[in-house]
Amino acid sequence: MDGSGRTTRRGRQDGQQPPPPPSPQRWAQGWRRTLLGTGMLVYPALTAMAVGSTVSGAAAAAGYAVVTAFGLCYLATARAMVRGHRRRAARLLAVQGALFLAALPFAHEDAFFLATVGVSFAVVLWPRRAAPVVTAGTLAALLVPWAVTPWHTGPGGFQALALLFNALTVGAFAEIASTNRALVAARAEVARLASEAERDRIARDLHDLLGHSLTAITVKSRLAQRLADRDADRAQAEMAAVEELSRQALTDVRAAVSGFREVTLAGELARGRELLRAAGVVADLPSAAEAVAPAERELFGWVVREGLTNVVRHARAGRCTVLLTASSVEIRDDGSGYRGHGGSGGHGGSGGSGVDSGGGRGLAGLRERVAAAGGTVEAGPLGPRGWRLLVTVPPGAHRGRPPAGEGTT
Repeated sequence: MDGSGRTTRRGRQDGQQPPPPPSPQRWAQGWRRTLLGTGMLVYPALTAMAVGSTVSGAAAAAGYAVVTAFGLCYLATARAMVRGHRRRAARLLAVQGALFLAALPFAHEDAFFLATVGVSFAVVLWPRRAAPVVTAGTLAALLVPWAVTPWHTGPGGFQALALLFNALTVGAFAEIASTNRALVAARAEVARLASEAERDRIARDLHDLLGHSLTAITVKSRLAQRLADRDADRAQAEMAAVEELSRQALTDVRAAVSGFREVTLAGELARGRELLRAAGVVADLPSAAEAVAPAERELFGWVVREGLTNVVRHARAGRCTVLLTASSVEIRDDGSGYRGHGGSGGHGGSGGSGVDSGGGRGLAGLRERVAAAGGTVEAGPLGPRGWRLLVTVPPGAHRGRPPAGEGTT
């Protein structure tokens, strides 16, 4: 999604979704891991070659058996690592160590190629201990051939370098694999959170849009019923308005689901005036919205829609007033009806013009919108009767946030 959130939705609506990026797991699985694992068999092969040039006869046969057993143990250890059986891999690694020691009399310094395999596994199993393990293995490969006089060799420089660089390579690969697995998990979590945010946005928008439209339909339908016997023409006009509201509600639902919905303060004031008139409430509403900062008009449109809808639904008021400034919108009524759940004023208090009887979802959604804009919500009773809903957004608070109504996707 871009900074405004609109390009992504437009692309999704047109069916032009970008192709998914390649999975980072390809560095941790598949042919790369197979290639690295197969390549490690080179070291037992080098040790087997050394057995043939160092001993002969029965000793050579014993040496080959030890190296073969090491190769099989290596394959079993690799299988355990792939399946995540770390304890089994650790036990098999201990067997590798014993076979390495058994191979020393037959392959001499070249037996340290087997140690290269074992140290590489240890680096993967215990990454926090990798430095001392690699250091110890490298020093042993370098100094043991020099210290064992009957072998008639000097320091095992080649074996030590092979052990050092192979262990570092395997450790780096394991770190990349671990990091990419964490990246895959983080990507899945981001997708889950985005899905939840989209569901919350749709739920909030459907509540705000349908709550207003269905309330207006209910009020106008009742008015039409009362007028049916006295003024058929006016009753017919009210039912025509009900039909139009129904069509508009369907359009609003489609817009909410697709991510496109346009709420204007001027439009909500006009609709609110008509809604209050149909409900028999005297409407003291501004005739224009120019006093409000342009950046806040959409947000204040949502506030007016929610507030006036709940005045009609719950307040049993005779008069409703809306006051606008550049950075605030205030809705007052003189009603005494049921005001929802708990709260008696203060910032974010529930009830009245900001609350519906369905558990306060209206005020909760309004708080989310206002909080995203950096503003505050105040709701509370007026003396001797009535209720006030006040939303204030400090100047400049809209900078750096998504436009009101864009949701959290």
